[in-house]
Amino acid sequence: MKALVYNGPCDVQVKDMPDAKIEKPTDVLVRITTTNICGSDLHMYEGRTNMETGRILGHENMGEVIEVGNAVERVKVGDVVCLPFNIGCGFCENCERGLSGACLTANPGTAGAAYGFAGMGPYSGGQAELLRVPFGDYNCLVLPEDAKEKENDYVMLSDIFPTGYHATELAGLKPGESVVIYGAGPVGLMATMSAFIKGASEVFVVDTHKDRLALAEKLGAVAIDDTEGAGVEKILNLTNGKGADCGCECVGYQCCDKHGKEVPNLTMNNLVQTVKATGGIGVVGVFLPQDPKGPDALEKEGKIAFDFGNFWFKGQKIGTGQANVKHYNRYLAKLIHKGKAAPSQIISHELALEDAPTGYRNFDKRAEGWTKVVLKPNK
Repeated sequence: MKALVYNGPCDVQVKDMPDAKIEKPTDVLVRITTTNICGSDLHMYEGRTNMETGRILGHENMGEVIEVGNAVERVKVGDVVCLPFNIGCGFCENCERGLSGACLTANPGTAGAAYGFAGMGPYSGGQAELLRVPFGDYNCLVLPEDAKEKENDYVMLSDIFPTGYHATELAGLKPGESVVIYGAGPVGLMATMSAFIKGASEVFVVDTHKDRLALAEKLGAVAIDDTEGAGVEKILNLTNGKGADCGCECVGYQCCDKHGKEVPNLTMNNLVQTVKATGGIGVVGVFLPQDPKGPDALEKEGKIAFDFGNFWFKGQKIGTGQANVKHYNRYLAKLIHKGKAAPSQIISHELALEDAPTGYRNFDKRAEGWTKVVLKPNK
């Protein structure tokens, strides 16, 4: 099968790889029809993780079931399925509590597993023609009859739509409240969409990329251009000095200041300033336990200089961690099915798998107009 392989920093290549296949009775084999490039893929692409060379990338996956193991009962050949990026077993203590992102079975010795991701188990990614899905009955979300018609919407259920929604949940957003979202990348835009779904009265989105801010405005948000570093002041002025009711961090440890310099604590400390006293902050941007190639000593150890004094004094709360996609995807799928949500509107480029290296290169550079890239391996 054709698959996108990680060769090393900023070097990915489409190669012929051994076909994915059923390995255990609980497996499902999927012919991938759509798979996305995610901002989290860029950490690996840039060599900022311990990703092994020769591995297949891709954790935002959707396709058609072509084979099932003999212990699979619910999922059938011909089903169109979307696959949560976190691989869960469905029966461990955490999965039973709805915390599939911290499954204790799929990646023994640690909590959490994923497709094609550094430190998240040995599983191959789905930027390929075929994908093996472990614990298939649990991990496959079988989609309704409009799955192929709305494929570019449903594929967002694999990660960024549930992750954006998770950010608003961690922040504690309630109907009628305001929220400030740092980052107008795909996850920040999905947090924006989710905030309006949940009945937010006002959504502020902070970024420095004008094309992405334009998308946030299209979704109904107030765009805050932080190019000159005045974003905090703008939000405080718009909220009578109090700050938003809650906030979402959708950038992660590679956030940059107005000079383009990495400042890993920037968005976190800005959120402390722009969220009101007693407000909640939801953090879904990736922060790593170690970042050996980080630009400063703290970041190398996975630490940041956090403004804990003001955070404590304001009585704020923080929720963190990856989204438990299974907890949300079935309900978000119903919104898509009924025409209440259209996450595909943020897609800027639809490419063949062979063009994936070009997609990675431009998405990594934040080239103008490259906001979300989907790949079509079997077209």
